[in-house]
Amino acid sequence: MGEDVRVTQPPLTLPALLHRSVREFGQATYVVTPTDSLTYNEAEQRSARAARWLLHAGVGKGTRVGLFFANGADWIVWWLAVSRIGAVAVPLSTLYPPAELAKVLRLADIGMLVAPPHVLNIDVADRLEAALPELAAAQSDVLAVSAAPYLRRVVFTGDTGRLWAGRCDDDAGVPDSILSAVEAEVSPADLAVMIHTSGSTADPKGVLHTHGTLARQTSTWPSAIRAIAHSDTEARILCAMPFFWIGGLLAATGALHEPVTIVVLPKLDAETALDLAERERITGIVGWPAFTQRLREHPTFGSRDLSSAPMLREGPLDIAMTDVPDGFPVHRTMTETAGGFAFTEMSIVDDDGRPVPPGATGQLLVRGVGVMAGYNKRERSDTFDADGWYHTGDRVYRRDDDPRVFYVGRTTDLIKAAGANVSPLEVEAVVGDLAEVAQCIVVGIDDPQRGEEVCAVIVPATEIDLRSVAEYTRAQLSAYKVPTRWVLTTSDRVPTLPSGKFDRKALRQLIIDGSLTSTRVGATRG
Repeated sequence: MGEDVRVTQPPLTLPALLHRSVREFGQATYVVTPTDSLTYNEAEQRSARAARWLLHAGVGKGTRVGLFFANGADWIVWWLAVSRIGAVAVPLSTLYPPAELAKVLRLADIGMLVAPPHVLNIDVADRLEAALPELAAAQSDVLAVSAAPYLRRVVFTGDTGRLWAGRCDDDAGVPDSILSAVEAEVSPADLAVMIHTSGSTADPKGVLHTHGTLARQTSTWPSAIRAIAHSDTEARILCAMPFFWIGGLLAATGALHEPVTIVVLPKLDAETALDLAERERITGIVGWPAFTQRLREHPTFGSRDLSSAPMLREGPLDIAMTDVPDGFPVHRTMTETAGGFAFTEMSIVDDDGRPVPPGATGQLLVRGVGVMAGYNKRERSDTFDADGWYHTGDRVYRRDDDPRVFYVGRTTDLIKAAGANVSPLEVEAVVGDLAEVAQCIVVGIDDPQRGEEVCAVIVPATEIDLRSVAEYTRAQLSAYKVPTRWVLTTSDRVPTLPSGKFDRKALRQLIIDGSLTSTRVGATRG
């Protein structure tokens, strides 16, 4: 009789992952911020209290719970609490201005929103009243808001003085036995999280991932991080990505598989990051190249003791793209694939759908248990083809005997600004709403630090003040979506295709070669 060889599967739900981490390395440090820290044991205990309160408040499997927190221990606690009871966590960007926040609250069908009274320099109650003006007149914390019709409660972790604001009470909650019974009913097939990303339409797209997808996709994350950082010691990773985007969530989930300390910043600031990296003796960094470059360009970088993380001083800007060992194929962080391509079948095809040979560039297709469940409010046939492939819109290539894929660009017009997707249509809709703008076309222009810059080409209807246009745009959109370059021109200088549509490729080239002159008006460069 042959030897009985058994393959141990990782836990395939977030509550199961959390409980295993507590059993195996509960005393280890999970998260560190500039002001506090959280062990795995503490994460379990605090999230259990929050989960029991959520159940007491009527939240259950499938309820969409918005989380409006900065990176830190509280974000982790509430994300785990929501996940433990089978509700769907909807992390909300702290970069959202009121208009964008209102849009996502509606599109995501959020039933409960949880937040602290203040996030960074944001008064959250003020921000919500600006997003949903009906709140100001509400006389009860049981809500009925037409602009966000599923929203029933907004719960704060501290006092706000608003009648419409609920308050989380740690003393109220269902018994531990009920929480345990609920956790046992969470399955790998259940939806776990909805992450919003800019899409090819003006509205943000809600990308849905199941517990099974997140657990499988992150199972190799700790080993990959150690290998990339060339470290056999305890991994202490500076996570320079927000938890409300897939890169940050990938780190938070991956660290549940093995003890990895995630060192996080409430806000990306180079000096604070260097202080924390030095103090905590980090062994590596995950983040976009633009921020790594900002660290290296900081005037104090050369005098810092970063000997624990030699790759930060000497390595590539983007550790997710280089020096990845066999067995850990890693692509640029993609929201639709939960960050990487573990447990995912890939194909690179030409414009006719035929596979291309190694070295040739084509569009990346993915399918399998590691791919998203779908887009919120879209039918499966609108997202996947008849064979189950998701067409990413990314142009990539592979080398012989190399598990990695190398990103070349987009097949669509989406702009990759500092690693984030920016929809030209979304920006055009905001700028084009101004009376003084006759036409607005938004394109991406290559930038050595950000990957691409957002450039708005405007055909004025009347006399126009670009500074006023930029200020208006900043009030409507997240900072990374605001154009950093602006062009004023006439309609006859905007190239078009035979169909009459704008020729964005030709327009981009006119800006690059200087035929159309762009100007900067002080927009935030992120």
